[in-house]
Amino acid sequence: MTKKEMTQMALNYGKYGLYDFHLTPEQEEKALAVYEDSYVIDMLFQGPLSPYSLEESFSRKIEEKYEPLKTTDPDRYRGKIAGAVLQAALDGELPEFKQCWYDSGITAGCRQLETSGGLDDLIKSMGECQAQFDRFSDWLIKATKADDIVRAKRENKKAGFLLCQDSFALGKDLDMIDALYQYGLRVMQLSYNTQTHVAAGCYERTKAGVTNFGVKFIQRMNDLGMIVDTGHCSDQTVLDACELSKTPVIASHCCVRSVYPHNRSKGDEALKAIAQSGGVVGLVAMPNFIHADSHHATMDHVMDQIDYAVNLCGIDHVGIGTDWPMSEVMASLVYLRDVLSLQMGFLPGDGPAEETVEGLTEYRQFINFARGMVARGYGEDDIKKLLGGNWLRVFREVCG
Repeated sequence: MTKKEMTQMALNYGKYGLYDFHLTPEQEEKALAVYEDSYVIDMLFQGPLSPYSLEESFSRKIEEKYEPLKTTDPDRYRGKIAGAVLQAALDGELPEFKQCWYDSGITAGCRQLETSGGLDDLIKSMGECQAQFDRFSDWLIKATKADDIVRAKRENKKAGFLLCQDSFALGKDLDMIDALYQYGLRVMQLSYNTQTHVAAGCYERTKAGVTNFGVKFIQRMNDLGMIVDTGHCSDQTVLDACELSKTPVIASHCCVRSVYPHNRSKGDEALKAIAQSGGVVGLVAMPNFIHADSHHATMDHVMDQIDYAVNLCGIDHVGIGTDWPMSEVMASLVYLRDVLSLQMGFLPGDGPAEETVEGLTEYRQFINFARGMVARGYGEDDIKKLLGGNWLRVFREVCG
């Protein structure tokens, strides 16, 4: 890369907001160079948009259109808004969808299947995900193995891999796992906050672990080549999964209890078990999960989580799973905070909120992860592992 090209890239990233890590010019150059050379993977990618990357007029139109649903059909309010944003992108009305992904520098991120509302939600989300791969087939690859992510980087395309945050809709039908695998699902979370037929989530009162049925569930995932995810699971579920699984176990998105205690956090024993399984711990950028004052959470607080996890688990077992911000308008995030988070198993006041981490208001600021790693003294090889190399290894070991 020529100096002129590097300067232009720095200017492009800088206009979206560089967090002040007090880097020297030489450090800035190092961060940019390693970022451009890395497989950058967000294991819980809610992008490529955020409320701050949408035109105000577009957001206002969407909000006004669906405002009546808050009283007439509240269960569909947020889903309708999120669906309208995606549909606008599919219809070519939101060029920001592609532009923000490319401007972010992110190589690969998940596309999510929704199961919390049962089979209806699952089927609908399968259609929405496939529509993205079909509509954007010239630049978005449906990644089912590690080489698909490598190809996306080589061909200047983007990779989307399918992930599901809950096993609820599958009930006790193991053949559903096979069907979803054939569709392309490669990452499945055992439970989301509460109890499923498979395992306990992190908000269960009993802090139980994997059930008898869950043992069979994990075995089937192993046999197929599907990654076992424990992001929202209880610590005991993590320990059980790591003991039962024949392949590496991950936490696609979580936080560290020893740095900041939150119901979504994991203790040291659980984090070390993931590492010992060969898996990876993904750290979030959810403000109220990492700092007592969510209005003042910054990239430094995110880096504190990463540093601790690296020291505890080792450099080969830590990655990024931001989980925030969302590809939605602000009104739907406020509704998520005030209404839906309680239905999702969160306790009052500790679920997702509309704030963002300073330095990651939108995904076009993702380079701040590389800059923060340089500021904390990580070398080039280690930065590449943290940005996505570790996730790529797990994909290769489990999915091929």
